[in-house]
Amino acid sequence: SFREYLDLTLKFLLAFGLCFEMPVFMFFLAKIGIVNAKMLSKQRRYAILIIFIAAAILTPSPDVLSQILMAIPLMVLYEVSIVVAKFARKKKTAEEETGESTEATPEETEAKNP
Repeated sequence: SFREYLDLTLKFLLAFGLCFEMPVFMFFLAKIGIVNAKMLSKQRRYAILIIFIAAAILTPSPDVLSQILMAIPLMVLYEVSIVVAKFARKKKTAEEETGESTEATPEETEAKNP
């Protein structure tokens, strides 16, 4: 029926929408130093196992094809997350080396506002 089709479609949209946030989530975790690209690369085999388990849970239907169709983009997004984590750490390292900060010091704020 149409209602069942709509429910299935909405569940897939929600599941895929949450999964596509992984690179953004990993960027922020790498930015604050919780994860890094080397760690993510080293733990890849466990991540793949967790991805397939998550795909089995997130897919609304029990068939294997939909689980695989959910797991493949998740694996690609995990690899993208590794690249994003490398970028986040490089940017943070460059800021630390040059001594630059995005926040203004009290002296700079005072100089701008006499």
